[in-house]
Amino acid sequence: MEFGNKCGGSFFFEMLTFASENKPIMSATMKRKAIVFVLCTYFSVQVFSQETARDSSSLQRSECHFKGKQALEVESLFPMFITGGFHLGIGYRLDKFRIRASVINGGSYNAEEAGVNHSSDFKRYYKTSPGIFLGYNVWKNLEVYSYLEFHTFGIEQKSTGVKKNLFSTDFGGGVGYQFFVWKGAYVQPAFHVYLRKSKSLDFGDATYKIPTVDLSPVIRIGYRFWSR
Repeated sequence: MEFGNKCGGSFFFEMLTFASENKPIMSATMKRKAIVFVLCTYFSVQVFSQETARDSSSLQRSECHFKGKQALEVESLFPMFITGGFHLGIGYRLDKFRIRASVINGGSYNAEEAGVNHSSDFKRYYKTSPGIFLGYNVWKNLEVYSYLEFHTFGIEQKSTGVKKNLFSTDFGGGVGYQFFVWKGAYVQPAFHVYLRKSKSLDFGDATYKIPTVDLSPVIRIGYRFWSR
């Protein structure tokens, strides 16, 4: 995750070049998401590096964050607010383990485009849905985690505007790095793989089948308001 420090700008631009190539396995939307993810990760690394370079005590403060035995954090997948929805998560850390509970509403965000073999005839929206996450810090602030989310999706047929709800229990895994940028404030870029059972909805003249796999880069901002 710390490629910005170890590999320099050349790797960053190689990633952008790869994401912009015409690869058949990636849709245009997924390319844009990949570019945004790389940009957010790169600038998060740069902010973190500049902060620690200015003041050595910043590094000591950051080291304390991953050495703390217990902590409480609040965080948000803030792009959901941009699309008219919301996201809030509360986490408790015990040594290297972290458990989080969250609630999401995606507003107008079209999650269908994150699906592998997704449909171009339908849109899929996150309606208010809870989830639970269990993570483990494998190295410093590098976290791998699994999750179980109880999603209610709003499915819209583009040609008619007809909307129906579909419930899905999603599970999967993610990997992300917490970059502490100021005191307890952090940015956590991550990548998620969502898995689910195959389900469908009848729209009369067409049938919607939800993708069984979603691939999604995400970025969260948060604050560690208590630790010891």
